[in-house]
Amino acid sequence: MAKSKFEYVRNFETDDTCLRNCYIVVRLDGRNFHKFAEQHTFTKSAHSVMEELEDIVIAYGQSDEFSFVFKRTSTWFKRRASKLMTHVASQFSSSYVFYWKDYFGEQPLLYPPGFDGRVVLYPSNRNLRDYLSWRQADCHVNNLYNTVFWTLVQKGGLTTVQAEERLKGTLAADKNEILFTEFDINYNKEAALHRKGTTLIWEKVNETIVKRLKLPNEEEKEVPVTRSRRKVQSYHTDIIGDQFWEEHSDILEADNC
Repeated sequence: MAKSKFEYVRNFETDDTCLRNCYIVVRLDGRNFHKFAEQHTFTKSAHSVMEELEDIVIAYGQSDEFSFVFKRTSTWFKRRASKLMTHVASQFSSSYVFYWKDYFGEQPLLYPPGFDGRVVLYPSNRNLRDYLSWRQADCHVNNLYNTVFWTLVQKGGLTTVQAEERLKGTLAADKNEILFTEFDINYNKEAALHRKGTTLIWEKVNETIVKRLKLPNEEEKEVPVTRSRRKVQSYHTDIIGDQFWEEHSDILEADNC
């Protein structure tokens, strides 16, 4: 490729190569979303991102955010933060629009969805687990508050201002008490999707398909064929404790890499 005198402008580009041996987390947050932006649309978009970028080993989402974790040894886009973030954001946004009608039918998308993103590096398994635990703890805090708040408004007859004032200074135990004693609602029986968020990981699954085969001196016949392949699977479960990580020990890489 011939060079020109203008090529010097490339020297103004910032080197944003991510440090080696670190998990790369790309976190997206929705901007100004309406209440009808349901969780399952976000999950489908996240599936699309993981299937496009197979170096993502785990993703976690709640409310209008999703975090995607690239494995430590990933060399996608030469580990450039700007490339990783923009690709994840664009894939997520386009998938959100593409799959909208699958969930909302003819209900129109009232405005183009927008997402902001950031890239954070975590050098150890403990750091990464603590990050994901933080996001799930945040999911619990926010969902418990929202559950009590809207219950007070919709079933308790309070205005939004009154509900906010009622909950000011309350702890988790206080909110659970309000739900149970005043509305006979056991928060622990609410949908795990909202209490725990959504965790996406790769798993091997067996799939059986039917093929038509013709053997020598025999008529063509249908034969079931089972094959194993990796698929993105969804979980709505606790990822703060050890059980999830013990059951899926292949997610994290050794800390001595």
